[in-house]
Amino acid sequence: LYQRGYRQVGIYGYSPQGMVYQRLGKPDTARPVYAVNLPSQAPVMIQADWLAAFLRDIGKRHPDQSINLVAHSAGGLAARMALVRHGRLGVQHLITIATPHFGTGRALQAIDATNNGGMFGFVKNWLVRRSTGDALYATLLQSRGVLFDLTPPVPGNLLFWLNQQPHPDIKYTSIMRTGTFYMPGDQVVPPLSQDLNRVPALAGRVKTYSMSEGHLLTPQDGDLIGNLLATGATTKNSP
Repeated sequence: LYQRGYRQVGIYGYSPQGMVYQRLGKPDTARPVYAVNLPSQAPVMIQADWLAAFLRDIGKRHPDQSINLVAHSAGGLAARMALVRHGRLGVQHLITIATPHFGTGRALQAIDATNNGGMFGFVKNWLVRRSTGDALYATLLQSRGVLFDLTPPVPGNLLFWLNQQPHPDIKYTSIMRTGTFYMPGDQVVPPLSQDLNRVPALAGRVKTYSMSEGHLLTPQDGDLIGNLLATGATTKNSP
């Protein structure tokens, strides 16, 4: 992205007092990039509302430009939820990378691992803590809200509802990781779960690309995003 002229000009974050913004460069650069830090342990709905606030602020800074929104993993669900709940928010193109649009069994495993109910719950608690370490176990406990949101869609849960909702009429792209839990590739989210075009509300409206990578972001993602924006962007100066 840097080689294509994109420059990071700011970072958005959150605090008990509200939105936090850190300026990193000149916002009037031709191709500005903003990073956002969402409360990743919070339910998707809360993350989406924070993201909507960030996007509105970016829109005020660049009133004549449209936004290309790129989101990784669960951030893609927060992005979709923000668009469904709040409208376009100035976004012209949503790109999701390794996003569990149909959930992941890893969320079910984490929920089960931190469920200490029953007669032998204290034994399970001790065994899981010993296996994962206190820090990771505490993180899982604090993340139970979002973990429930990442479970595969069934009637009554978040993904079942979200996948049925009308989405704004913008451009959608999903980048899938190949492989399975038992083969090289994404060990967190199954590949088919990452295909946004399978979502009933967006069927036939999404372009999907596959990459032989793991779940984490890589420099190759930047190359692909740059190519997508170069060939498909409708506004030459879009943040």
